Amino acid sequence: MSDLFFDLRATHNPHRWYMPLSPAVCVGPPGNLFMFGGVGMASAIAAMERTCERPVIWATAQYLSYARPPSVVDLDVWVPAEGKYNSQARVIGHVDDKEIFTVNAALGSRPSELSRQWLAMPDGPGPDDCEPSEHWRGDDEGLHSRIEVRVAKGSFGKGAAPEADGRSLLWMRPKEGHAIDAPMLAIMADHVPSGVGAALGANAGGNSLDNTIRIRRIVPTEWVLCDIRIHGLHGGFAHGSMYMFAQDGELMASASQSLILRMRESRGDR
Repeated sequence: MSDLFFDLRATHNPHRWYMPLSPAVCVGPPGNLFMFGGVGMASAIAAMERTCERPVIWATAQYLSYARPPSVVDLDVWVPAEGKYNSQARVIGHVDDKEIFTVNAALGSRPSELSRQWLAMPDGPGPDDCEPSEHWRGDDEGLHSRIEVRVAKGSFGKGAAPEADGRSLLWMRPKEGHAIDAPMLAIMADHVPSGVGAALGANAGGNSLDNTIRIRRIVPTEWVLCDIRIHGLHGGFAHGSMYMFAQDGELMASASQSLILRMRESRGDR
């Protein structure tokens, strides 16, 4: 499916999909690559949207283990409840008998002309006024090489002066021209850990334990402003959220997650 950021493939069973893993959807140091968590969530959203033939309203992922290239992730879609306007569904992603992630979601839409937004896009420079920023790992073929990031506030995956409010503003877009849809927003949402380094003013990040995304309204846009807010950390874990805006200020989605805190001493340290 060339319209997707990842290689999700159908089977003869409309409730089963599969995704071969390549370095292009993975992160990590050379020789120890693993599937980016946001790709797992995004692939599950895509599978559910296609199986249910309805758009996702919200989805939450629990990350249980790592999947590494060149393995194949199977995605089984279950739809335990289906109503006139919405469906409740889940996906279990696994490699052979090893469960990698579970995603629960609601999908659908209801007839309504109401559309309101109270959360405003924060002030800051636009993407054309920000310099491109490379991820701290500097991978040449992995997932981070396929997403362009420009920093409007804070830093991206590496230490700088600490942000007293724990907040970062990143402009993001896929380099290969993929549309901004719910799966693409789910991949961007899994960049909440990059805000930890900016909040601490240190070379820090983390591994996601979960990710929840709530879709409000997706509109055409080239860039997405990701407003990352790290709320706090304690006991080796951190918690944060993200609000995703189109360039015209439309709030498209919100996300939140918890993560294992990682303090890095060098570029090669996980």
